[in-house]
Amino acid sequence: MSLSFAKGAYQVREAQSPDDREAVLRLRADAFRAGASDADRFDPLCRHILICDDHGPAAAARLLLLEDGAALPEGYCAQFYDLAPLAQWAGPILELGRFCTRPGLRDPDVLRLGWAAITRIAEESGAGLLIGCSSFTGSDWQAHRAGLAHLASRALGPATLRPRPKAPERVGYPAALAGEAGDVSALPPLLRSYLGMGGWVSDHAVIDRDLDTCHVFTALEIAAIPEARRRSLRALAQ
Repeated sequence: MSLSFAKGAYQVREAQSPDDREAVLRLRADAFRAGASDADRFDPLCRHILICDDHGPAAAARLLLLEDGAALPEGYCAQFYDLAPLAQWAGPILELGRFCTRPGLRDPDVLRLGWAAITRIAEESGAGLLIGCSSFTGSDWQAHRAGLAHLASRALGPATLRPRPKAPERVGYPAALAGEAGDVSALPPLLRSYLGMGGWVSDHAVIDRDLDTCHVFTALEIAAIPEARRRSLRALAQ
């Protein structure tokens, strides 16, 4: 089922036409590559969400539906994380990637509408788990100490499910930042919203020189989202 709804100044739809797909890629190029192409081999496999306002594309994201835990090696996250602990997950998994906003846009409604679209697609597809790589801007992990320290003390996932190290350049931040005070306000908005809905993160951060980011693996069980929050997101996506 194709996705399309509008709230306030924004229109949310699944990018299906060539023009829509091009708009998604232009926005990603501006957000991640200083104008250079961000297209990759995962794009043809994904559903793409586009949020627009009167000025054009305001935000975009892509979603890859994986059949179950055994299919995790086919996704983007598996390039950086050993996801074997999740291999026994029964049922569909939705991988969220490349969530970005127009440079300079700081409207929290955009993030809420993005989550409304993601939740609707997750529920319609029967996905029980949402995963992704949540990024801090800048590949120097030391610049993100306060945010990472918060994750280390408040947001680590179950030891039996957390991914194992795979990427050659990474930092085990719980050990590196043991005892340091964390600051939730130092987290990127998307990551804060993941955690606010019951999500958890990996025990190491990957240093991604290609995108000039540090990212952590993030997982959110759809059933863990508070029911009041799910009702609110469903209402937005009508």
